Amino acid sequence: MELILAGDVGATHTRLALFEKGRRVAGQKFSSRDFSGLDGILQEFLREEKGKIKIACFGVAGPVFQETCQTTNLPWHIDAQKLSCSFLIPKILLLNDLEAMAYGLSVLAPEDFFILQKGIVNQKGNRALVVAGTGLGEAALFWDGKEHHPFACEGGHADFSPQRDEDIELFIYLRKKFGHVSWERVVSGAGLFSIFNFLIDTKRFSLSLDLAEAMRQQDPSAVIFAWAKEKQEPSCMKAMHLFYNYYGSEVGNAALKFLSLGGLYIGGPAVVNGIKILQSSSFIFSFLSK
Repeated sequence: MELILAGDVGATHTRLALFEKGRRVAGQKFSSRDFSGLDGILQEFLREEKGKIKIACFGVAGPVFQETCQTTNLPWHIDAQKLSCSFLIPKILLLNDLEAMAYGLSVLAPEDFFILQKGIVNQKGNRALVVAGTGLGEAALFWDGKEHHPFACEGGHADFSPQRDEDIELFIYLRKKFGHVSWERVVSGAGLFSIFNFLIDTKRFSLSLDLAEAMRQQDPSAVIFAWAKEKQEPSCMKAMHLFYNYYGSEVGNAALKFLSLGGLYIGGPAVVNGIKILQSSSFIFSFLSK
């Protein structure tokens, strides 16, 4: 039995799956921060596996260079050749996780998409993909006249560009904390928490004891999202609306940089699970304000 091993290696979760003749035969999700590297996760996942793996491919959250990756939001160094030798897998491929997602666009059905802003049907041209998760990932698909070719970039680490007075205040607040302020500092899970802290620290809102306790017990960004969605908590709602405003602005930037006439796609938990808040926010206005 020859198998293919596929993996999505993120800063929060790592998902692995085995395939035989195009059929998934095993799969498991791991908490990335419980391990010191991808090799530890592979050891656990493959402990009981008896089949021979002929090839493996991992989409990793970070830049890939010469078959290696230093992950952006994890202290991991992934080396494809070392993993190949350690696990006796003849060929291991690494690619950026957003590049992997870009390849996946071609196999999605129309019902897998939710249209936020209609364009010209069947318009040919480049495409772009911007996904906010633990970090902010970006990729594009070059149109050669016949087909699309995905490629990765690190646009999420480009300079954040404030436009309004409130944005400038946030920029100054973040610069004092981090030095360089990138788009990922505001459009990501950690970015959402930073926006919320800005609102509290500048006395725009007060932090209730219940909300503070919830943040101590759970991931603060997840709490902000849940309290905005389920409880309409004003401070959390404001943080989410600012988050979507900046998300829309950077998506508009991507449309300009990649001239994505063939479509622009977004994703991530804040989109999939928060579509109603997104639609009520200034996301589209910011996207179009160029």
